[in-house]
Amino acid sequence: MWTPDISRRAAAKGLLGAAFSGTALLSFGEEHGRARDMVAKVQQDLSCAEDFVRGNEKERDRYRNVQHKLSEFDRDLRRGHFDKGKLDDAIEDLKNVVKNNTLESHDRDVLASDLSDLRTLRDTK
Repeated sequence: MWTPDISRRAAAKGLLGAAFSGTALLSFGEEHGRARDMVAKVQQDLSCAEDFVRGNEKERDRYRNVQHKLSEFDRDLRRGHFDKGKLDDAIEDLKNVVKNNTLESHDRDVLASDLSDLRTLRDTK
Protein backbone atom coordinates (compact mmCIF):
# COMPACT_ATOMS: atom_id res chain seq x y z
CA MET A 1 0.00 0.00 0.00
CA TRP A 2 1.40 3.37 -1.02
CA THR A 3 1.30 6.26 1.44
CA PRO A 4 2.18 9.78 0.43
CA ASP A 5 5.25 11.27 1.99
CA ILE A 6 4.07 14.37 3.82
CA SER A 7 6.55 16.14 5.99
CA ARG A 8 5.51 17.43 9.38
CA ARG A 9 6.25 20.94 8.16
CA ALA A 10 3.93 20.58 5.16
CA ALA A 11 1.20 19.11 7.35
CA ALA A 12 1.60 21.93 9.87
CA LYS A 13 1.46 24.54 7.10
CA GLY A 14 -1.72 22.99 5.77
CA LEU A 15 -3.40 22.90 9.15
CA LEU A 16 -2.29 26.41 9.98
CA GLY A 17 -3.53 27.72 6.64
CA ALA A 18 -6.89 26.04 7.12
CA ALA A 19 -7.18 27.52 10.61
CA PHE A 20 -6.38 31.03 9.38
CA SER A 21 -8.77 30.86 6.44
CA GLY A 22 -11.51 29.56 8.75
CA THR A 23 -10.83 32.41 11.17
CA ALA A 24 -10.87 34.91 8.30
CA LEU A 25 -14.21 33.60 7.09
CA LEU A 26 -15.62 33.72 10.60
CA SER A 27 -14.45 37.29 11.17
CA PHE A 28 -15.77 38.27 7.71
CA GLY A 29 -19.17 36.85 8.65
CA GLU A 30 -19.13 38.48 12.08
CA GLU A 31 -18.14 41.82 10.58
CA HIS A 32 -21.01 41.73 8.11
CA GLY A 33 -23.33 40.55 10.88
CA ARG A 34 -22.46 43.59 12.99
CA ALA A 35 -23.03 45.87 10.01
CA ARG A 36 -26.41 44.23 9.37
CA ASP A 37 -27.31 44.68 13.06
CA MET A 38 -26.42 48.36 12.76
CA VAL A 39 -28.61 48.74 9.67
CA ALA A 40 -31.52 47.08 11.51
CA LYS A 41 -31.08 49.46 14.46
CA VAL A 42 -31.04 52.52 12.20
CA GLN A 43 -34.15 51.31 10.38
CA GLN A 44 -35.93 50.80 13.70
CA ASP A 45 -34.89 54.27 14.86
CA LEU A 46 -36.19 55.75 11.60
CA SER A 47 -39.52 53.98 12.05
CA CYS A 48 -39.87 55.40 15.55
CA ALA A 49 -39.01 58.91 14.38
CA GLU A 50 -41.37 58.66 11.41
CA ASP A 51 -44.32 58.11 13.76
CA PHE A 52 -43.98 61.80 14.71
CA VAL A 53 -44.62 62.99 11.13
CA ARG A 54 -48.18 64.08 10.41
CA GLY A 55 -49.22 64.52 6.79
CA ASN A 56 -45.99 66.02 5.45
CA GLU A 57 -45.38 63.98 2.30
CA LYS A 58 -41.93 65.45 1.65
CA GLU A 59 -40.74 64.35 5.09
CA ARG A 60 -42.24 60.89 4.58
CA ASP A 61 -40.41 60.62 1.24
CA ARG A 62 -37.12 61.32 3.02
CA TYR A 63 -37.82 58.47 5.44
CA ARG A 64 -38.75 56.13 2.59
CA ASN A 65 -35.60 57.06 0.66
CA VAL A 66 -33.22 56.29 3.50
CA GLN A 67 -35.10 53.10 4.42
CA HIS A 68 -34.85 51.94 0.80
CA LYS A 69 -31.12 52.73 0.56
CA LEU A 70 -30.41 50.93 3.84
CA SER A 71 -32.40 47.94 2.61
CA GLU A 72 -30.37 47.80 -0.63
CA PHE A 73 -27.12 48.03 1.34
CA ASP A 74 -28.29 45.25 3.68
CA ARG A 75 -29.31 43.05 0.75
CA ASP A 76 -25.75 43.26 -0.59
CA LEU A 77 -24.30 42.58 2.87
CA ARG A 78 -26.42 39.45 3.10
CA ARG A 79 -24.77 38.29 -0.12
CA GLY A 80 -21.32 39.03 1.32
CA HIS A 81 -20.72 42.31 -0.55
CA PHE A 82 -20.01 45.58 1.28
CA ASP A 83 -21.17 48.28 -1.17
CA LYS A 84 -19.63 51.54 0.00
CA GLY A 85 -21.53 53.52 -2.63
CA LYS A 86 -24.91 52.31 -1.36
CA LEU A 87 -23.84 53.04 2.19
CA ASP A 88 -22.80 56.56 1.13
CA ASP A 89 -26.24 57.07 -0.44
CA ALA A 90 -27.95 55.93 2.75
CA ILE A 91 -25.76 58.21 4.85
CA GLU A 92 -26.61 61.19 2.64
CA ASP A 93 -30.34 60.43 2.86
CA LEU A 94 -30.15 60.02 6.65
CA LYS A 95 -28.31 63.34 6.86
CA ASN A 96 -31.21 64.94 4.95
CA VAL A 97 -33.71 63.50 7.44
CA VAL A 98 -31.75 64.82 10.44
CA LYS A 99 -31.22 68.21 8.80
CA ASN A 100 -34.64 68.85 7.24
CA ASN A 101 -37.33 66.81 8.99
CA THR A 102 -39.36 67.86 12.00
CA LEU A 103 -38.11 65.61 14.80
CA GLU A 104 -38.52 65.27 18.53
CA SER A 105 -35.26 66.14 20.26
CA HIS A 106 -34.72 62.54 21.38
CA ASP A 107 -35.22 61.24 17.82
CA ARG A 108 -32.85 63.85 16.40
CA ASP A 109 -30.17 62.79 18.91
CA VAL A 110 -30.67 59.08 18.17
CA LEU A 111 -30.58 59.59 14.38
CA ALA A 112 -27.52 61.85 14.64
CA SER A 113 -25.80 59.08 16.61
CA ASP A 114 -26.87 56.55 13.94
CA LEU A 115 -25.43 58.84 11.28
CA SER A 116 -22.12 58.94 13.12
CA ASP A 117 -22.13 55.14 13.49
CA LEU A 118 -22.77 54.63 9.76
CA ARG A 119 -19.97 57.03 8.89
CA THR A 120 -17.60 55.12 11.17
CA LEU A 121 -18.67 51.86 9.52
CA ARG A 122 -17.97 53.35 6.10
CA ASP A 123 -14.59 54.72 7.15
CA THR A 124 -13.43 51.34 8.48
CA LYS A 125 -13.84 49.78 5.02
